[in-house]
Amino acid sequence: MRVKLLTIIGTGLAAALVFAGPLRAAEPSVAGLWEQADSHGHSWFFFFERKGVYEGAIVKMFMDPGEDPNPICKGCAGDQKNAPVFGLVIVKGMQRNGLNYEKGTIIDPRNGSVYQAKMKVSPDGQLLTLRGFLGIDLFGQDQMWKRLPDDALQPHEVPPNIFQYWVMAPGQTDKKLMNPGAPPRSGSPKNLQQPSR
Repeated sequence: MRVKLLTIIGTGLAAALVFAGPLRAAEPSVAGLWEQADSHGHSWFFFFERKGVYEGAIVKMFMDPGEDPNPICKGCAGDQKNAPVFGLVIVKGMQRNGLNYEKGTIIDPRNGSVYQAKMKVSPDGQLLTLRGFLGIDLFGQDQMWKRLPDDALQPHEVPPNIFQYWVMAPGQTDKKLMNPGAPPRSGSPKNLQQPSR
């Protein structure tokens, strides 16, 4: 009787393994470095998880000639009022649901306006669609961002307020002992360099 029971259990497990589909690979996350370039500007953003939600900060800005090289968010509210745009967390509260991120907000650092936001990472993890909207997402606007390699941003380029999250990101473990906010070796701030066009 016992042998018969073990045979039935063993056969059931073998059948389950044979008929089970291939295991799905882990879905890509928004965490990491992203590039946004459109008519509103050209910046790099770093997304990280904090307290169960995802946030995104400006970590590199490509300024046009004549623009203020150290802009501040004059229209931002609370502790972000008059904060430097470099290092500003503008995407907040994104709740992950697979490749989708919902129930978050995005701040326009040009005027401090806050919009509801949602995002979607492409299945290959290389594109991010971010949509900001007021009230109903039907009346919003999409931006397409592309993923950058983990090593595109060097430790001395990371804003000091973001460094603690950056060193915890996958692929950054070898950089934990680097000095955050140390000046670049060239003497010019790389976070404000002009893009090559």
